[in-house]
Amino acid sequence: MKLGFHNPLTLNGDRSIREGSFAALADAIRRGADLRVATTFRHNEHIDPASDRAELVEEVAEFRETYLLADQWSAAFMTLRMPVDIPVGFGPRPSMSFFLYNQDGHQAIARPYLDGLSSNGELGPSTLDDHSAMPRYHQHDSWDAATNAPSSNFIYDFDSYRFLVNDRWQELLSHAADGSVVAGSVTDLADAFRQGLPVKLGIRGLCADLTPAGETTLDHEVFIHAGSCYYYTERKLFMTGTHPVVRVRPAIPLRHVSRGWDFGWLMARSDGQVARWLCDPYTLTFQRSQAHYALRWFVAES
Repeated sequence: MKLGFHNPLTLNGDRSIREGSFAALADAIRRGADLRVATTFRHNEHIDPASDRAELVEEVAEFRETYLLADQWSAAFMTLRMPVDIPVGFGPRPSMSFFLYNQDGHQAIARPYLDGLSSNGELGPSTLDDHSAMPRYHQHDSWDAATNAPSSNFIYDFDSYRFLVNDRWQELLSHAADGSVVAGSVTDLADAFRQGLPVKLGIRGLCADLTPAGETTLDHEVFIHAGSCYYYTERKLFMTGTHPVVRVRPAIPLRHVSRGWDFGWLMARSDGQVARWLCDPYTLTFQRSQAHYALRWFVAES
């Protein structure tokens, strides 16, 4: 296993494969690898079409949360991004920018606004935005545009897409939803956490309840970084509060639809219990819930 960031997949501007393979990227995501995506664009094509500045801009974006669907399809979310207006500062309204990238270059954005302004429009399909000044931007659809949580699916034709992964993670514990151990041990995980090593977990089936009734849920695993971790030494019970997580209805490619996503935080335990503190993006109200999931626990190699 190669440590540090390496490049298992690069797409051309037309999203054909230049180097690597989808399988190589999926293999890395399955191992818990961190993901960044490097792209390039022109300032007056992507940021400000009215500008005469055609300067080439390089971007490397962090995707803090990764998905593996049907054990073969990779997708990922930016979970910590506020909208920016480069090179000046921030966008016009405070919100989260939950950008989503798929392995084939299909992209999406969900934007829950955080400023408390009333947005009580109708849910469902919305009129496409006018992107005539941005010929590289191809919007496929628009959802819930007049609500507090608009979303859309699109492709922006970057010059290239380089998927960069860091294979610094080692799986130390895997268990079923009832906590029965499949591989590894909780004591090994506890020993590593005592050394201050970062922790990440893979959660199988986290978004199953977003699948409409009567439909079969696509098999999926969601990978998210752990925050503070705790170990109950007599009960041999390990737990963590996760970083923010974006949940979306499982599909290939992964995409947004009305009422098909939410976000929040989790508190996961090594007996399979996961407490969920999830936010309805349309109302910004939080709801507590609890479920059991098969989990895999990783630590970052030093």
